[in-house]
Amino acid sequence: GLWGVVNNAGILGFPADGELLPMSTYRHCMEVNFFGAVEVSKTFLPLLRKSQGRLVNMSSMAGGIPLPRYAAYGASKAALSMFSGVMRQELSKWGIKVMAIHPSGFRTGIEGTAEQWDKQEKELMENLPADTRQAYGEEYLLGLRNYLLHLPSQCAPDLSPVLGAVLHALLARRPQGLYTPGKGAYIFLCIFCCFPLCFYDFF
Repeated sequence: GLWGVVNNAGILGFPADGELLPMSTYRHCMEVNFFGAVEVSKTFLPLLRKSQGRLVNMSSMAGGIPLPRYAAYGASKAALSMFSGVMRQELSKWGIKVMAIHPSGFRTGIEGTAEQWDKQEKELMENLPADTRQAYGEEYLLGLRNYLLHLPSQCAPDLSPVLGAVLHALLARRPQGLYTPGKGAYIFLCIFCCFPLCFYDFF
């Protein structure tokens, strides 16, 4: 039978302020990061029910806390996290265990290529109303590319913490409902959950 399903497929999209992102970016992120995972899960749940197996959903740190420039990506991952929580409760009566993983930044290739950035940046700029472009300013808009160029250097190259979390979720007798591998993932979530929102936003 089938013991485990890991929903790992995901896209980042062009990291930019939520107001600047075209609706196509929001839809694309939701289609891959959320609806794709839901469809795969629903397809294989009958087999997981027979084996009392595991469903593991790869969310993101951005799916648990608000991060600037990740409105589309974060919203899709937050939806996946909520889906995981609801499924964990609903499927427990059949012995199916459901886990969500919220990694911090890792160098996985999700950040995309220069060609993909060019295409998404062009679409973003072409759809910007004149008053929005003026409000943000050309210098800020051009700086979005610099942010993308430095993104890989801020991500950890060693994927073993994430792989360890996936293995534990699949094989442990008592897996955790939520895993937060990587630098800062758990700390930021604690600050967001335990402190006033104004403190988190300032931090």
